[in-house]
Amino acid sequence: MAEAAAARRRLFALVALALLAGGAHAWSMAPVARGWLQLLSVAALLALACAVPPPRAWLVGGAFGLGWLGGTFWWLFISMYRYGHLPAWLAALAVALLAALLSVYLALAVALFVRWKRDQLGPDLLLWGGLWLLAELARAQLFTGFPWGAAGYAHVDGPLVALAPWVGVYGIGAVAAGLGLLVQRGLAMPGVLPRLGALAVTGALVLLPTWTGGDFTRARSVLSVTLLQGNVPQDEKFEFSRLPDTLDWHIKALLASRADLVIAPETAIPLLPAQLPPGLWEGLQNHFAQGRTWGLVGVPLGDAEQGYTNSVAGFSAGAAARAPVYRYDKHHLVPFGEFIPPGFRWFVDMMQMPLGDFARGPLVAPSFAVGSERVGPNICYEDLFGEELAARFVDVATAPTVLANVSNIGWFGESVAVDQHLLISRMRTLELQRPMVRATNTGATVAIDHRGVVTHRLAPHVRGVLEAQVQGREGTTPFAWWAGRFGLWPLWALALGAVAVVARRRTSN
Repeated sequence: MAEAAAARRRLFALVALALLAGGAHAWSMAPVARGWLQLLSVAALLALACAVPPPRAWLVGGAFGLGWLGGTFWWLFISMYRYGHLPAWLAALAVALLAALLSVYLALAVALFVRWKRDQLGPDLLLWGGLWLLAELARAQLFTGFPWGAAGYAHVDGPLVALAPWVGVYGIGAVAAGLGLLVQRGLAMPGVLPRLGALAVTGALVLLPTWTGGDFTRARSVLSVTLLQGNVPQDEKFEFSRLPDTLDWHIKALLASRADLVIAPETAIPLLPAQLPPGLWEGLQNHFAQGRTWGLVGVPLGDAEQGYTNSVAGFSAGAAARAPVYRYDKHHLVPFGEFIPPGFRWFVDMMQMPLGDFARGPLVAPSFAVGSERVGPNICYEDLFGEELAARFVDVATAPTVLANVSNIGWFGESVAVDQHLLISRMRTLELQRPMVRATNTGATVAIDHRGVVTHRLAPHVRGVLEAQVQGREGTTPFAWWAGRFGLWPLWALALGAVAVVARRRTSN
């Protein structure tokens, strides 16, 4: 009896430590990337999982996932509580349940690893890397996917990021998982010198990807850009009494730009064109048509018959009279925010938010021509899905030379979501080797070059205008080539193949 109670206490302690290790894993990605901490967190996960009885290993994996994901997107609480007016306990429960649900993939991966591992470094590296990759891919794609906080983002400033144009963020995460296993096995070796030797070898392997670095793309012309950051509080964005001030500031800033391209953030104009004051929309068209500046503006479009879209409208310099306005419609919609999953209408109805069902735009959307450059817009968390952006690069003649993200993170207050989204955008520039400009409501409004370096930055949570320059790029990275044609299926096949090989050899022995 006493032994059973002691075993339960030990199991509880190990699961609690796994929860803390998962929190450290979340911290490795924001407000700055800490690749070393991500590796140590994975090593701690493996050590804890191997210390519990094998049938209970899933508890360790689940606790780690709960700490990781809950610590990553805890700011969803702000949107539901502050702006959705849910009771605090219900908003917190919703975030916890989402994190727990998405942790199931990692819990299963850890359970299978503990069950199938052979305590041989080669097979175990193959097994663990494959299982980790499967867990991340499942979270990225099943049920529309929510891969916010994928492990690879912790390495955006480290040597492993040299792998980005080859295998993307999930490939980096799988390599990091294998390195975490090496750290765990190295620290478990008897004697100080063997441990130091093992860690030195791991460190050398961490640096190895830097030899794969290099440019797959070529420079084109330089664009001057004006990026607007309205800093409109979310609870005032759709308030009728505040709309005149919001519209006035954005319209004046759009008209004042003398850059090649001016960009206003997601729903900078929060009304349909037909709902605007008479002549305002036509005035914008005439201004850009008669000038030398191109404009991209976040605005809802559509009607009750065709459906409404979260869109970007593009105004071309020197356009002919009554020329059609460029239109980009968001393709990857946010669950609960832009579409309501079946069976959850009751939950959305509880929140006092202007939410609803939007229509989806095409996966491969045309770019917006700005002089000789082709600007590829994406809206809010669409830049979380690099494989979907890569689909625009299959035809090299029409592929974007510059990426432009328009976002509104005002739903999440002054939280770490701004820093996390910046890491995401930087990873996309590295995978595709394209610069990206970001015009956001509250931040991060920045310009990023094709190597993930932030070249121009506006302080978050202030109203302001950022003037920047960005150089277009042409050419295709290996990631853009295979992900554009096949999505993430090559990674699925690689992960399943690795796990199947190890599992088969284990059963055959």
